[in-house]
Amino acid sequence: MALALWSCLALALLPNLAASSFPRSPFRLLGKRSLPEGVVDDIEIYSTTISCKVTSRFAHNVVTTRAVNRADKAKEVSFDVELPKTAFITNFTLTIDGVTYPGNVKEKEAAKKQYEKAVSQGKTAGLVKASGRKLEKFTVSVNVAAGSKVTFELTYEELLKRRKGKYEMFLQIQPKQLVKHFEIDAHIFEPQGISTLDATASFITNDLLGSALTKSFSGKKGHVSFKPSLDQQRSCPSCTDSLLDGDFTITYDVNRESPANVQVVNGYFVHFFAPEGLPVVPKNVIFVIDVSGSMHGRKLTQTKDALLKILEDMREEDFLNFILFSGDVTTWKDHLIQATPENLKEAKTFVKNIRDQGMTNINDGLLRGISMLNTAQEEHLVPERSTSILIMLTDGDANVGESRPEKIQENVRNAIGGKFPLYNLGFGNNLNYNFLESMALENRGLARRIYEDSDAHLQLQGFYDEVANPLLTGVEVEYPENAILDLTQNSYHHFYDGSEIVVAGRLVDENINSFKADVKGHGAINDLTFTEEVDMKETEEALKEQDYIFGNYIERLWAYLTIEQLLEKSKKAHGDEKENLTAQALELSLKYHFVTPLTSMVVTKPEDNEDQTAIADKPGEDTSVTSSKAYLTSYQPPQNTYHYVDGDPHFIIQVPEKGDAICFNIDEDPGTVLRIIQDPVTGLTVNGQIIGDKGSSTDSKTRKTYFGKLGITNTQMDFRMEVTTEKITLWNGVAASIFSWLDTVMVTQDGQYLLFSSRLSVSINRKKDMVVSFGDGVTFVVILHQVWKKHPAHQDFLGFYMVDSHRMSAQTHGLLGQFFHPLDFEVSDIRPGSDPTKPDATMLVKNHRLTVTRGSQKDYRMDASVGTKVMCWFVHNNGEGLIDGVHTDYIVPSLF
Repeated sequence: MALALWSCLALALLPNLAASSFPRSPFRLLGKRSLPEGVVDDIEIYSTTISCKVTSRFAHNVVTTRAVNRADKAKEVSFDVELPKTAFITNFTLTIDGVTYPGNVKEKEAAKKQYEKAVSQGKTAGLVKASGRKLEKFTVSVNVAAGSKVTFELTYEELLKRRKGKYEMFLQIQPKQLVKHFEIDAHIFEPQGISTLDATASFITNDLLGSALTKSFSGKKGHVSFKPSLDQQRSCPSCTDSLLDGDFTITYDVNRESPANVQVVNGYFVHFFAPEGLPVVPKNVIFVIDVSGSMHGRKLTQTKDALLKILEDMREEDFLNFILFSGDVTTWKDHLIQATPENLKEAKTFVKNIRDQGMTNINDGLLRGISMLNTAQEEHLVPERSTSILIMLTDGDANVGESRPEKIQENVRNAIGGKFPLYNLGFGNNLNYNFLESMALENRGLARRIYEDSDAHLQLQGFYDEVANPLLTGVEVEYPENAILDLTQNSYHHFYDGSEIVVAGRLVDENINSFKADVKGHGAINDLTFTEEVDMKETEEALKEQDYIFGNYIERLWAYLTIEQLLEKSKKAHGDEKENLTAQALELSLKYHFVTPLTSMVVTKPEDNEDQTAIADKPGEDTSVTSSKAYLTSYQPPQNTYHYVDGDPHFIIQVPEKGDAICFNIDEDPGTVLRIIQDPVTGLTVNGQIIGDKGSSTDSKTRKTYFGKLGITNTQMDFRMEVTTEKITLWNGVAASIFSWLDTVMVTQDGQYLLFSSRLSVSINRKKDMVVSFGDGVTFVVILHQVWKKHPAHQDFLGFYMVDSHRMSAQTHGLLGQFFHPLDFEVSDIRPGSDPTKPDATMLVKNHRLTVTRGSQKDYRMDASVGTKVMCWFVHNNGEGLIDGVHTDYIVPSLF
């Protein structure tokens, strides 16, 4: 069975114990069973851990739950996780009895159609849906055989937003039974230093929380651990049910010795800006309030309570007015009024006397408010350095006057003309929230849903508090011209006290020593420019503590922010612009493995002991495939054209038309995954993960790196292979076969595919090499390089040789794949180089004029220990000028 997960996505686990026809385990419990404490209906959830790593506000969270079926028959276990709505799922894996079924992010529509087909056939699937104010719920279930264990692991990432002076990480805890090992472990790393750190739980008293919770911070690092014992989890001393049911919240802030902080990693940068101590800019605020009949009762009462509290917090420098709309539009005053004590007293009386009546005329209510703000500014009825804000609250859709959403949007957009923001608050669920959000976004504001609950008035107040104190208006974040690429939003109408502006981008020149970042804005008294001189060496020094940093976190932060902003822009765009924005967001979502509203994660898992892919996002489901067979075999390399990568890692491109070869190295950190081949037509992808020598040096000039792991995928055949220096794992659908390099075996699979006919074969030659062929025309060899196990520096590594690529399509790309097409080059001006044995020359290739050096590499296909010398022209600087783009374009998040 396959699981399709989609939508934008803190935390619960639920054992759902339906009987199943899943085959029984051969291991049976005989006689009377004594079950451990914490077992509910024979399912024991023995471990739930939430590992959180936050680096520079970017959170990487892994939720892992382990369970065992202690019954003597199969049971169904469900995994429920509630995630922040602002988070993107990046991975989900399901492990049953040691076999792991990973998730893959795919374009949404195809997976959705297959999901619906599976549901119509009575099959189950993972699903993400809304779950309250801050969360969305992800649910998946699986049949677990008697005595078997299952592990669920979900990974998600989000950028923590600063609100009211704090970053908040919100986790929903709901294990629904006692768990032997329950732990939340959060590590926070902030180069600016941590100023405050706290953690609270809504479900436990402070006394109990204190003994299960530890929190500490010093300098750049913070740590929170919540690890309640079984007794601390009980709802009462003799109870067997859990009191862990509610919110666990971690909040923190950072030191701000300067208003801005810029961090750079691997050519990507992030710029945080949050000045403090500035005087508040006076604001002109108009509240446009829906008082139609549907607001009757508690909703209107709570709205009035919130407005009364907001009036208490008004500053005397502010100006305000109220506009009420139902079938008609009424105003408190004909123009904006200063918030003097006398005027505020009168305003409170007006609010207390608001009554509901009639229909909903959103268009006229908003246009009246916009006109009043425009007049106040044009006729200088408000301070010159004040800023205007329009806040609308409604609980329904327009049903009188102009009621067409697209026409209301057009009227509002034309009337505001980009001069001030519109904030739309939607009360409850009986409204067109997409309309409110789109209208707010295209007028530089945002929309917020107010949930119908006892604290609705606090939700309203909370939103106002976020925008109550503007410190700057017209904020522009500027960088040196032609120095930055792919910049995220760098223009903001307001900067509010307690918030933060975050801008990310990519440096054109990664070797730049320094650059300048300016933030310009209009303050309450004068115009301000904040300049940050970014010294790359200082930045590198600040980020040396790599234990807390996960991968290329700034690049992923940039991608997260870019996708989020592209999705926002697409909501207010139309036609070709909307299609282009959506396409960009989809491309980044797939590249960085984010589950967004445009993508789905597909997970294939077993059902009823059959390998089924009912709703997986696959090219096709072929039933003609025969069983795999094993044969003893040997391999003789063909003598035709080939390209390969081996050693440190050296890429060698044979150009038979020239009777010569070109070579280049890729210098990247261990752990980096590179795209070697990708062919969208045949569905073949090869990725490689870099390893280093033992205790490898961080000096790129002296360190040695190699490929230690390969990931090979063929989507047409539903085939994946992971090759390491220890073993080879093959997946055909969900069925996994694991072989050792001590084996000599051939695995074949017959069938008819879209572009590959005949046979897939995988031939492993003991401790030497492996040959993989997809029919006639696609063959490659993986060489195993083994070294002395006690060698002080070196370790085993892999080489990859593409010996036949003539069936690969013209769209094939990757560090090797791009050279499967004809390549022309000219070499001239051969001259002595810095090494007398290695002359330099000038090469003209792909319209680039490069300085190259004559040298040699080794071809290890015949002998993995000695190799055969291959002469080639070496292209420096990671193949720059030879490969398309730059080498970092070929870095991918994972092997698959």
